[in-house]
Amino acid sequence: MHYLYLIQNDETHEIYIGTTDDLKQRLSTHNNRGKKFTTRDRGTWLYVYAEAYRSKADAVQREKRLKAHGTVKYALLKRLNKSLLEPKIREGRS
Repeated sequence: MHYLYLIQNDETHEIYIGTTDDLKQRLSTHNNRGKKFTTRDRGTWLYVYAEAYRSKADAVQREKRLKAHGTVKYALLKRLNKSLLEPKIREGRS
């Protein structure tokens, strides 16, 4: 399985959207300062949302759609509003 995921930093409230085939390992990589964009001096990244796909291409296509089209990302964040640590609908990179 391949996953599209959305994580949020518990202190800065920034969000990040990505894909992986191992959710547990990927979150560990983010929290152990393994990726440039998600490297922070403080806070812990937490899963907020994930979608499962049988095809890696489908997961990557969904990730690109969320990152390229603000309205698609906005709709997802609006739907997840109560799941986010602090609503950040228009802020943060992904």
